[in-house]
Amino acid sequence: MNQRDGHVAETLGALDAPGAQPRDLPAPARRADAIEAARLALLRDLQLAFRKPGQLVQPLAFFAIVTLLFPLAISPELARLRELAPGVVWVGALLGSLLALEFLFRDDAQDGTLEQYALSGQSLTGLMFAKTLAHWLLTGLPLALMAPFVALSLGVSAAALPGILLAVAVGSVALSLIGSIGAALTLGIKRSGALLSLLTLPLSLPVLIFGARATQLAIHGTSFLGPLELLAALAVLGVTLAPLAAAAAVRISLE
Repeated sequence: MNQRDGHVAETLGALDAPGAQPRDLPAPARRADAIEAARLALLRDLQLAFRKPGQLVQPLAFFAIVTLLFPLAISPELARLRELAPGVVWVGALLGSLLALEFLFRDDAQDGTLEQYALSGQSLTGLMFAKTLAHWLLTGLPLALMAPFVALSLGVSAAALPGILLAVAVGSVALSLIGSIGAALTLGIKRSGALLSLLTLPLSLPVLIFGARATQLAIHGTSFLGPLELLAALAVLGVTLAPLAAAAAVRISLE
């Protein structure tokens, strides 16, 4: 048994440990059981991800390369780069987040972990949310932390950096949740990267529009609260609906 299989078996055993029949437990105990199962699934995904550092670095490297090539391709003039900065930052963040989506459920589907999750008696919706949260912590949050440094290279003033960080952080939550639906829908398809992009990119356009607008207002030194609230609303809507949709798609793909 290799290291990954041993870790999967250990996690699945922990998921079953709190109660053999979760549906027979009182409602508060079932909720606590589901939260513990999601926590264990989150920790498992984080531990496994750090064993593959190449997958963690790839979206960040892509984000940096895409954004830093713009001054070479367009113009080194700071005023012009500053005007293009919102679109450049958000397109780079969107494509960087998309790179990691293909791995969100693929490995777990191949080794049978998703099937065990579905049969464990735990909330599959909660487990899908935990996996999506792991994707955001490993991809969306690092992209958000990197965005101010990329913006500096595009001539953005330091005063705008907190606003850019906040906008990308909130928007990347929505991007991860939207992407989890696409990743679940394309789970049973070989070489699903192109189809995943076709499904995810149109749904991500509102996040791109509101995020670029919030970044533009932050760069100009005006209030960006309106677009930021719309981004937050999309993130809340995603938290409400995306795990349910991802769980339903995973069940369909396992049948």
